[in-house]
Amino acid sequence: MNFKPGKPVVAPSILSADYTRFGEQLDDLHAHGVEWIHCDIMDGHFVPNISFGPMIVAAARKAWKGYMDAHLMTFHPDDYLKALVDAGTNMVTVHQEAVPHLHRSIMTIRDAGLHAGVAINPATPVHTLELIITEIHLVTVMSVNPGFGGQSFIESTYAKVRQLDRIRKDLGLSFLIEIDGGVGAGNIQQLVRAGADVLVAGNSVFDSKEPGTQAQRLQKLADTAHNHLT
Repeated sequence: MNFKPGKPVVAPSILSADYTRFGEQLDDLHAHGVEWIHCDIMDGHFVPNISFGPMIVAAARKAWKGYMDAHLMTFHPDDYLKALVDAGTNMVTVHQEAVPHLHRSIMTIRDAGLHAGVAINPATPVHTLELIITEIHLVTVMSVNPGFGGQSFIESTYAKVRQLDRIRKDLGLSFLIEIDGGVGAGNIQQLVRAGADVLVAGNSVFDSKEPGTQAQRLQKLADTAHNHLT
């Protein structure tokens, strides 16, 4: 995966997948050109829901040859790291709000040979990442309050994306900006125009009878918006 801002990427969130057809759906995504999947791991403490753990990430890796990031909506994310390395993820993203020693956690992820990301909740300002921004590969902007799929998109997300885009341009950095929550056909182009690179889409992909086709439609919308910028 080329970690430089450029062509936007739609990353379906497997939180919304049908686990009775998991391998089939991943194959369908791959056949329709999807390059990246997103794994939302929730502990029932940092967020009010429990999703899955490294075992499902490992199961996904058996069927998925593309890029995969693990988004830890958990307290004590360092405890999951070895299992996620063994599971075959490419990136681990931790929450700024959940980690008391963020720099240490980011360095631990990088030392394990993985890409490192930091997520911020809707009420968390961008400036809280000021002292870690040069060390990370990706910033995930939560565009819903984390914990459940299918929530409504929070409009203040656009301003945060534009702010992050200005920061990386001003500092000459190449971290990616990922949006997680409420992404769909109605807002994906505006997000790309604001500066987003990775668009996490859950229900808007997997609620379709043909998730691969739906992901492809979203990717085309994102590409069109990006092409109009260049």
